[in-house]
Amino acid sequence: MFDTELQRKGGIAEIEIAAAPVRLGVPVLKPLTEHGRYDLVFEIGHQLLRVQCKWAALTEDRSVVTVRTGGSRCTSRGYVTSSYAEGEIDLLAVYCGDLDRCYLLPVALVAGRR
Repeated sequence: MFDTELQRKGGIAEIEIAAAPVRLGVPVLKPLTEHGRYDLVFEIGHQLLRVQCKWAALTEDRSVVTVRTGGSRCTSRGYVTSSYAEGEIDLLAVYCGDLDRCYLLPVALVAGRR
């Protein structure tokens, strides 16, 4: 059971993002433990690419897909937010539920951004 709407959307995004490369014949791997910096691994050729999955939404006028590229976690001092750096992930994969579409972004476009 999901604790929040955000977790439910994150779970849907991860499943949709995993299904897209499988349909194209790309092997998808999942880490055994949760809460790492990446959610999936795509095997492309002889290369393993670490993929962070995110949910995206359309703006109210439906003209732009938006995504929060950072992460957050709860600690004893409250919520801590962070961004992804090159070396932690290789790709940011985004699922937009409003469009039922996946997008794949290289880490260079999102590193250090929220």
